[in-house]
Amino acid sequence: MSRPYIARIDGEKLHRRTFDVLVLGGGIAGLTAAISAARRWRVGLLTKAGFDDTATFLAQGGIAAALGESDSPDLHFEDTVKAGAGLCDEKAVRVLVDEGPDRVRELMEVCPHFDRVDGEIVLGREGAHSVARVVHAGGDATGSEVSSALAEAARLGSRVQLYEDEFVIDLLTLDGRCVGALSMSLDDGQLTLNTAMVTVLATGGAGQVYGRTTNPTVATGDGIAMAYRAGAAIRDLEFVQFHPTGLAVEGQETVLLITEALRGEGAYLRNEAGERFMVGKDPRAELAARDVVVRAMVAEMRREKSDHVYLDARHLDAEMLAQRFPTVSAGLAQHGLHLATDLIPVAPVCHYFIGGVMTDVWGRSTVPGLYASGECSSTGVHGANRLASNSLLEGLVFSDRVVRDLDRYIGSLGEDVRRLRFALPESAPAAQDGADAAAARRVLTATMLQWAGVVRDGNGLKVAIRELRRLNSELAFGRMGVAEYETLNLLTLGTQIAKSALLREESRGVHLREDFPTRDDERWRRHITLRLPPAQREGPA
Repeated sequence: MSRPYIARIDGEKLHRRTFDVLVLGGGIAGLTAAISAARRWRVGLLTKAGFDDTATFLAQGGIAAALGESDSPDLHFEDTVKAGAGLCDEKAVRVLVDEGPDRVRELMEVCPHFDRVDGEIVLGREGAHSVARVVHAGGDATGSEVSSALAEAARLGSRVQLYEDEFVIDLLTLDGRCVGALSMSLDDGQLTLNTAMVTVLATGGAGQVYGRTTNPTVATGDGIAMAYRAGAAIRDLEFVQFHPTGLAVEGQETVLLITEALRGEGAYLRNEAGERFMVGKDPRAELAARDVVVRAMVAEMRREKSDHVYLDARHLDAEMLAQRFPTVSAGLAQHGLHLATDLIPVAPVCHYFIGGVMTDVWGRSTVPGLYASGECSSTGVHGANRLASNSLLEGLVFSDRVVRDLDRYIGSLGEDVRRLRFALPESAPAAQDGADAAAARRVLTATMLQWAGVVRDGNGLKVAIRELRRLNSELAFGRMGVAEYETLNLLTLGTQIAKSALLREESRGVHLREDFPTRDDERWRRHITLRLPPAQREGPA
């Protein structure tokens, strides 16, 4: 007998919507999929907040693609695979680098504000790239420029039905296939059954599982957690990328990211003594792959018993810094810091989820009717360490492929799942008293940061798993709102991250085990895939 959905229905009449294609998420992956699918299909897009409250909108880095004369998809392939530390799915990487240039050119038609000089697109260089291949818009405001342009295209130039401030609680499954999602309006609490022939997850990452993150507050891993509950395979959750340079000052709700492009322009990393500690650590010094830089920073911080090192851009042209990095400059100014005159305290910060819902190169999950694209997916392109500026590209490329596969899937159904009767089991009203979601979340994030953060070991990971399981067993919410659902989702992901990290007895890419400090290709050049047993999956049998 299957478990019920996590929603409490309490007998109220559910509102219903019907679509051909249901897209969940309003970042680059979701908007790209929705706009493209709407040329043929009836599309609904649900997003948890507004289009300006996504990881895409906050992205300072650019989009990597082989657009320059000195570049090629083969070079981009080599850089991506090298950064991925032996775990990249090379078929998926080939799709990314071969199709990427065309997808970026198409995006430039929608978003005309990419940086140019004398009419030619400006190509920047970031860590672990062998050539300059990263395009930017608005200097360090690529994400907001792209997000705003795509949102406007969805609103004004497409037939997409948009629903902002709509929290998705669970995926709907019937006979082992996904047929939509249950959502709740943040305005009035109305529950809605959204049925669809195809559901596309584009819900982003889960940086809030660590608290100290560059991700927006909405990044609570809802899509990955609900896919796991629905029976989808999830993969590579131990690989959580910590960006080397998050601003290390107090009083930040979302940690200010100091873009890698600054080091691409020549900024240095220095210790308390003023030494460039990356020199001699890697031939690329500050432009080494992110995992290499993070390891060196952690070692330096431990040696000096400090919680930060410094980013130094004082030797660079002040006018260039102001023009090229307006977002970073404005963020630093709020803390009384300036790139041209100050050493900037920085420390690794949770930035990107490499793992997620396992898909093939067409974005298909292991649950029929459920696709995934963007940060919530695990396509295999990033391996054990994401190459800088490949994330926005991944959303573009694989959302396009998802839409291209819709004809095949919908044609294979043989019936219109939108016409199927679907009802959720009623549940009795909950008691009024219950656990405090905010308090539970504080325990969760502190546990994850202490025991399953940048550096891990087996004993600490066992502590994390025990603590999260205890917390989960003791939680009894008196009511179910967004905070409660988010906490349950974060607990699901935190437990699976710690479990995956404990299983991988080696150090590889962004996964750093102090008790297994070396890479072990003989035993661990493979993925860790998790899936709920059939008896524990949610939804009607």
